[in-house]
Amino acid sequence: MLVAPSILSADFGHLARDVEGICEGGCDLVHVDVMDGHFVPNLTIGPVVVEAVAKAATKPLDIHLMVENNSFFVDLFAPLKPEFISFHIEEEKHPHRLIQKIRSLGIRPAIVLNPQTLPEMLEFLLEDLDMVLLMSVNPGFGGQKFIPSVVEKAKRLKALIEKRNPACLIEVDGGVNDENVKLLGEAGVDVVVAGSFVYKHPKGVKEAIASLK
Repeated sequence: MLVAPSILSADFGHLARDVEGICEGGCDLVHVDVMDGHFVPNLTIGPVVVEAVAKAATKPLDIHLMVENNSFFVDLFAPLKPEFISFHIEEEKHPHRLIQKIRSLGIRPAIVLNPQTLPEMLEFLLEDLDMVLLMSVNPGFGGQKFIPSVVEKAKRLKALIEKRNPACLIEVDGGVNDENVKLLGEAGVDVVVAGSFVYKHPKGVKEAIASLK
């Protein structure tokens, strides 16, 4: 299991320290939630702050766009050379075109599904994707409770992936902890995003990341 701690739960007054902490603590990716206040009812960070995150990080960035006008935001963050940029299928009229654009910039493309969105919507896009991110909470805020039905959804997605593109990863974001991570692993999930669990763990981020792995 790969672990991508979400910096949404970090102390933004000491952001470089908290990014360095998860990298030293054994994370695989640094998950960055970009929200525009339109697609979701929250406003987070822009490219200037993410540039600072990239300088502090020794692990690749995993940028999750929760925005309107995805192509515009891809252009903003592409110069930072993240490992992944993911966008919501619910917001994109021409997903295949945007997938091609992201890949042409040397970045691995990923699509995000909200809790109610069926995995079958991606069947004819999977061959062009490197990852699918399943939201296990409603997007917009950290600290929400895990939606259990995502486990069954991950199994359905895994079956489609095995048929269309076995190399495509499955990532899950929202309410992940050391109790439900085993179910996710058994369902075929490859990467978990955890914010509150990692940054608020009583024994520190290193122990939190280790417990997820």
